[in-house]
Amino acid sequence: MELCRLLDFKDLGDERGKLVVIEGNQDIPFEIKRVFYIYGSDSQVVRGQHANKESEFVLINVAGKSKVRVTDGVGEHIVELNRPMQGIYIPKMIWKDMYDFSEDSVLLVITNTHYDGKEYIRDYDEYLKVMGVKK
Repeated sequence: MELCRLLDFKDLGDERGKLVVIEGNQDIPFEIKRVFYIYGSDSQVVRGQHANKESEFVLINVAGKSKVRVTDGVGEHIVELNRPMQGIYIPKMIWKDMYDFSEDSVLLVITNTHYDGKEYIRDYDEYLKVMGVKK
């Protein structure tokens, strides 16, 4: 699970307000191909619930807060994202769940691939089998 790590971004703001810049292959460890965000979820909703064969991710709560649970089927790590200057890097083949969204949560997701539904593993038992983890 040491592959998943927190990333701290510089606050380049001044008296006019806050400014955070994120550049591919510099602030995050890949070239950016896709950006999307999740909002309007509540504290009971669980998003994600999948692993990706090729995609790497950086998740940043740019407003509000949420929690992210990552696991490789053996170890598990839970992070609360609640600062727009901090994100979590999630490499390929890591299972991820995003949950406990605050009412004002906007979770920004940056990835190194364009969307391809065939590279998603959406069944946890299948994921454990692919990872060679016995229940």
